[in-house]
Amino acid sequence: MMTKPTEVQVVLCTCPDEETACALATTIVSERLAACANVLPAITSIYRWEGEVQQDPEALLIIKSTAAAFPALRDAIVAAHPYELPEVVAVPVGDGLEGYLGWVRSAVHPG
Repeated sequence: MMTKPTEVQVVLCTCPDEETACALATTIVSERLAACANVLPAITSIYRWEGEVQQDPEALLIIKSTAAAFPALRDAIVAAHPYELPEVVAVPVGDGLEGYLGWVRSAVHPG
């Protein structure tokens, strides 16, 4: 499936705490790699890492961006993130309020 560069995406990224998530969100919005990032501060993640089941408190970033910006957004997250292997998952938005989707497209300017 081909992704259109103007396709709006929701990108998910977990962070070790709210402070890290807010700093990362500020960076990517300031750099116009995202139109908006919501910080959900109190989640619990249960995951398998290095052969063990882990459980940790985290904060979740819900980032609104575009397919065209995703490579730069991904690289910015990886460069600034404290995790060895950060979660960076892009989900295409199939539909939504066109005014909002247009705002996301107009607010994001990679490069």
